[in-house]
Amino acid sequence: MAHVIVQVNGRPYTMQCPEGEEPHLRDLAELLDSEVQRVKASVGNVGDIRMLVMAGLMVADRLSEAIAKIQNLEEQVNGLREAKNAAQLEALEVQATLGERLMVASERLEVLALHLGK
Repeated sequence: MAHVIVQVNGRPYTMQCPEGEEPHLRDLAELLDSEVQRVKASVGNVGDIRMLVMAGLMVADRLSEAIAKIQNLEEQVNGLREAKNAAQLEALEVQATLGERLMVASERLEVLALHLGK
């Protein structure tokens, strides 16, 4: 495990993470710290634990919104897939109908050609 020192609200915290995940952990700490700074700017200094809880709730709210957007996009993708499949089936049906009509037209033309040739 790797050890990383991150800063949240101006205080260092030593954290552990899997090797190679250090930059990601630092990014997460920066995200949390930015939320802490927003809380601090809007409500002032309310104590570390309360501020971290408020910042955590703000991050959780953003995560919740992102999950809802992802679910909405997944539903749209599924709808588009269903529409594509329906369009492909319809195209196959049209193609089959067109083939049948061309065959009938071809047979009629052959009959007409035979009658005209006599």
